[in-house]
Amino acid sequence: MIELETFKNIPIESSGLQNLLGNYRFPRNKVSALEKRGQVIRLKRGLYVVSEKISRKPVSRELLANHLYGPSYLSLETALSFYGIIPERVFAIRSMTTKRAKNFETPFGNFDYTTISACYFSIGLRQEIIENQYAFMIATPEKALCDLILATPNLRLQSVKAMRMYLEEDLRIDFSDWQNMDTEIIRQCVETGRKKGTLGLLLKYVYRHF
Repeated sequence: MIELETFKNIPIESSGLQNLLGNYRFPRNKVSALEKRGQVIRLKRGLYVVSEKISRKPVSRELLANHLYGPSYLSLETALSFYGIIPERVFAIRSMTTKRAKNFETPFGNFDYTTISACYFSIGLRQEIIENQYAFMIATPEKALCDLILATPNLRLQSVKAMRMYLEEDLRIDFSDWQNMDTEIIRQCVETGRKKGTLGLLLKYVYRHF
């Protein structure tokens, strides 16, 4: 019996599982058997995660998002909710990627990926380390907010006042809990050029309130 629990909650490709099953005559069939018994769970073709009853570790949807499609990082409402900046509970896991937009339906929920340019991708990212056991890439709060503005269709904000209403009334962001906002990240996002005017309004709002 292979030691599946050694993988913990880290997604593993089918090739990795098959290599581990090298002593079996038909490793691919053994992987299918593990899936049928619920010991491993298929995320997409060729990618699995060990079930919690075997790994004894909770599956991290944030970690799954990084592995399902990449390069990518968690952002938008998912990141803002993770930081406690917006009050709503987020159901879909949303990320940004330099590849084409994609959506995955998995046993752990819906994973949605929005396309951005390569020059914009690397701004404002951080690695979130969980209990010194695993890590995932996520946007900083500032970058996640810029991403949300870029990714929201038909968002037309013409003034700082309109920006304030969008942030405080539509998104219901409580800025009193947002400490040490990094305006440099927002400025870098503005300079990439996409929705430059709207992101510029965000930067003006931030300068007036922080």
